[in-house]
Amino acid sequence: QVQLVESGGGLVQAGGSLRLACAASGRSFSRYNMGWFRQAPGKEREFVAAHRTTSGSVYYADYADSVKGRFTISRDNNRNTVYLQMNSLKPEDTAVYYCAANQGIYWRDSSKYDYWGQGTQVTVSS
Repeated sequence: QVQLVESGGGLVQAGGSLRLACAASGRSFSRYNMGWFRQAPGKEREFVAAHRTTSGSVYYADYADSVKGRFTISRDNNRNTVYLQMNSLKPEDTAVYYCAANQGIYWRDSSKYDYWGQGTQVTVSS
């Protein structure tokens, strides 16, 4: 069992930055794919970024096209925490951001994730 708790959301002006954090409890954090998803009002939950692994020692980052070059995902296995650094924020980035964990080869598909955090609100004003 993995429990996830997000933090770091808030209100920021367009062009600003925020860093989200997701702290995980449970075993074998290093072996999980860690993903960030977001859901805006009236829209479906969408993939943002993932820090994926097949071995627990080699990691790859993957990003949605809409955030590529602006967002950076990273993890600290010693702290069981994954981060999402968000720069050059736009009003269309406004959403509730969720952290999720799974194992396997499907890291972009939210239906393949087993564990979810409660979400943190990010609001970008124009």
